[in-house]
This record gives sequence, structure tokens and C-alpha cells, in this order.
Amino acid sequence: MSNIETVVDSLENRISKVLHKLEVLKQTNDKLSEELSKSQERLSQQEAEVATWVDKYETLKFANSILGSDESKRETKLKINTLIRDIDHCISQLSE
Repeated sequence: MSNIETVVDSLENRISKVLHKLEVLKQTNDKLSEELSKSQERLSQQEAEVATWVDKYETLKFANSILGSDESKRETKLKINTLIRDIDHCISQLSE
């Protein structure tokens, strides 16, 4: 009988340890999930900021090319041609 009690006590002890470890792992998982969520939010904010800066850069580059800097005259002509094509397309859609 004593042997069975020892086995049962040992099993209870092991189960208790496993349950404790499970609880610790759940807490760790919750903490990591929260950190991941915060990191993803930060990343999306940074991506939005990068997109804003890229847009500002392109606008500034276009403005500089319109002002007549020598190295970007070709880009200016291409951009103006693109704008003219877009306007022609809009006019043709309006006339239909």
C-alpha cells in the first residue's frame, strides 16, 4: 500500500510541476504576443512614415526638375508628357 501512495504522490508532484510550467509558458506567450503586437504597430507606423518621406522626396525631386536643374531636364520632359497624356485621357473620357 505504501508503494502505491508513493507512486501517487510522485504523480501528483509531477502533475503539479507540469501545471506550473504550463502556467509560466502561458504567461510568457501572452507577454510575447503583446510585444509582437506592439512591434507590428511600430513597424506599420514606420512604414507609413517612410511612404510619406518617399512621397515628399518625389515631390521635391519633381519641383527641382521643374525649376530647371540641368541633370533632370529629361525627367521633367517625361513627367510633363505623362501629365499631358493623363489630361488628354481625361478629356477623351469626358467627351464620350
